[in-house]
This record gives sequence, structure tokens and C-alpha cells, in this order.
Amino acid sequence: MSWDGPILTDSGGYQVFSMADISTLDDDGVTFKSIVDGDRIRLTPERAIQIQQRLGPDVYMAFDHCPADPKDRACVTEATDRTHRWLERCVEVYDGAGGVEGSGQALFGIVQGGAFEDLRQSSVDAVAAHGLVGNAIGGVSVGEDRESMRIAVEAAAPLLPADRPRYLMGVGTPRDFFDAIAAGIDLFDCVTPTRHGRTHQVWTSRGRINLRNAGWKDVDEPLDPIFRAPHVADVPIGVLRHLCLSSEMLGATYLSLHNLHLFHELMRLIRAAIPKGELSALRDHWVPRLERKLTPDEFLAGEA
Repeated sequence: MSWDGPILTDSGGYQVFSMADISTLDDDGVTFKSIVDGDRIRLTPERAIQIQQRLGPDVYMAFDHCPADPKDRACVTEATDRTHRWLERCVEVYDGAGGVEGSGQALFGIVQGGAFEDLRQSSVDAVAAHGLVGNAIGGVSVGEDRESMRIAVEAAAPLLPADRPRYLMGVGTPRDFFDAIAAGIDLFDCVTPTRHGRTHQVWTSRGRINLRNAGWKDVDEPLDPIFRAPHVADVPIGVLRHLCLSSEMLGATYLSLHNLHLFHELMRLIRAAIPKGELSALRDHWVPRLERKLTPDEFLAGEA
């Protein structure tokens, strides 16, 4: 990968949810039908850990069961209990490899519990009891409404050990960052910046831009005077749109780089604001601007 920073891998637990139509779930694990040749692929907690260990990341995740409906209490309870049983098996394999001291790799457990405060809180107890290096909150951003996500995060995050990383999986957008950080979250992962880049959408300091709009084709100015991503900072918007509509992969690459840069710079601003007690003010300034849908006419008129 030629990447000298930390690397995190996921266990395949999300695919239990997203590929339910081609998988069979039982208490021991999951059997997937290969989309390549139809072969059966068996994934258990033990195998999920062993595969990740061989990949050699700095952090890897326990195998969990993400419930199909975060508001169906029976479904969520079953998935959460299974997640706890699978975590015990993951920890056995991890401890057998010497834990973080022996392998140099950190295993994170995953809290489930859907949109139910009591289930989230009991899951925190079960996961944190293993004393792992870090802990994650899973089962959010899977199609539920924003209020359900808020309940899940605010119920779990403050109860997780404060001296260890708290990781929110599959989230999110700038608004999500502010809300989750206020609840105590430290770490995020999400496809949002690259998925939006691939579909020709970008965040800027003045609003969101959809380059499919024909009005952007003759705009010669760059995307953003504030968040200036390396390699993209001086490329005119009209050129970016041409690359995207020509199915030239450089267009999606440029937009992904810009989105990633903006998200990282936003996190830098957030880190600086927290010790000053200015997180709420920063949120009030940036969230409305970043969520605003910016038209070509507004951009050319210089409207903030």
C-alpha cells in the first residue's frame, strides 16, 4: 500500500448485514455464497481474526453481528447476544497470539444494541469487560434515522473507557462528526468522502457541489479558497466536471482527495476548538455552510 500510517481492518461483520441475501447465519458463524464462482465461504469469529492477523494491520476488529433492523428489539437482542459470544471467541484467538504485546496488533471489540439505550449500555459492559486496547460502536448508519443514531451513540460512548480509543464505525458527515465527538467519540471511518467523489459530489467551505449540474461546466475557478487539497487546489471546476463526465477516473480521484482533505482539516479545527471550549461555536459556523447545496449562480456571485 506504500502507506506508513496506522492501518485498520474490519472483520466482515458488516457483510453479515449487507450481504444477507447471499449468506446463511448461525451461532457458529456465517456462510457466504461467492459472487465470483458460487463457492461457499465460511467465516467464523476465529477465521475472521486469523485472516486479519495475517493481513498485518495495527488494529483489527472482532467479528460481530450487525442487526438488520436497529428498531426491532427481538432482532437486536439476538444480534447483540451473538456479538458478545463471538467476541469471547475472538479474544481467545487474540490472546493465543500473545495479545498486543505478542503481536504488536490491537483487537477492538464492537458494541451493538440497536436504537435501545438499555441494550447499548449492557453491551458496553460486556465488551469493556475484556479490557481491550480500544472499543467500537457498530450497528449505526445502516439505514436508520438520525435520531436513532443519536440515541445509540449517546447511550454507549460516554460509558466506554475514557482512557482507550472510542471508535464509531461507518460514520459519517461533518454534522455526524460534531455530534459524535461531543458524545466522546475519538475515531471514525466512512466511505462518504470517496463515495461522493465517485458520484461527482464535493463539500466546500461555501456548500456542497454536484458537478453533474451543467451550470458548472464553464466555471474556471478552483473548488475552494479555504480547504485547498494538494494536487486539486488549482484545478478549475469546469475541468473537474469534464473529467467526471468523460468517465476519466482522475476526476473521481481528484474529488475524493478534496473531500478527504476537507474532512481532515475539519477534524484539525475540531481538535483545536475542544480545549478552548469552542466546539459548539465551531459547529454552528461550519455545519450549515457545509450542508448547504451550492448552485453555480451562487458560487459565481460569491455568496457565502
